Amino acid sequence: MFHNLLVLIHHDILITLRQAYSWLTPLLFFVLVVCLFPLALGPDTETLNKIAPGIIWVAALLAILMSLGNIFRNDVHEGYLDLILLSSTPLTLLVFCKVISHWITHCLPLILISPLLGVLLNLNNTEELTLITTLLLGTPVLCLLGAIGSALIVSVRTQGLLLPILIMPLYIPVLIFSTSAMMAASLHQPLSAYFAILGAIALFTLVFAPFLTSAALRIGVNQ
Repeated sequence: MFHNLLVLIHHDILITLRQAYSWLTPLLFFVLVVCLFPLALGPDTETLNKIAPGIIWVAALLAILMSLGNIFRNDVHEGYLDLILLSSTPLTLLVFCKVISHWITHCLPLILISPLLGVLLNLNNTEELTLITTLLLGTPVLCLLGAIGSALIVSVRTQGLLLPILIMPLYIPVLIFSTSAMMAASLHQPLSAYFAILGAIALFTLVFAPFLTSAALRIGVNQ
C-alpha cells in the first residue's frame, strides 16, 4: 500500500508539472504582488520592513487560494475521482497523498522563492529564517483546510468566489500567528511560543482534515 501511495503522489506531481500554468500562475501572482508594494510605497526601508510580514503572508495566502481548485479538478474531468472513491485503499490516505502532491507543486515553490522576496523587503537573517519557518508550518494547514472546501464544491461547475468565502475564515489564525512571529523577530523577541502554536495547529489539522475532506468529498460527489 505504501508503494501505491508513493506512486499516486509521483503521478500527481508529474501531471501538475506538465500543466505549467497550474503551478506557475500562483507563483507569478505571489511574486508580482510582493514586488508591487515596494514600487507603490517607495524605497523607505523602515516602512517596507514593518509591512513585510503582512505583504508576504497575504500574498502567499491568496496565491494558495488560487490553486486550491486544482486539487480534485483533474480527477473530476478524467473520471478518476470515481475510481478513488471505489478504491480499497482508505480514502483518507488517498486524500492525504493528493494534498501532499499539491503542497509540493504549489506551496514549496513559494517557500523557495520567499527568501529572495524577503531581501527585496529589507528583511534581516532572523526575519528571513522566521519567514521560512512560518511558511513551512503554515502552508500545509492552508492546503489541508483548502482541500475540505475544494471537496465540498467539487461538483460545482462555476465555483467563482465560493471556495475563498468558505475557506478564508479558517485561515485567519494561521495568518495572525505567522505575521505576529515575523513582527516578534523584527523586535528580537522570543519566537518559540509562536512556532509552538503554529505547530499545534498544523498537527491538529493534519489529524482531522483528511477525514473531513473524505466526508466532504463523498458529499460533494453526491450533490
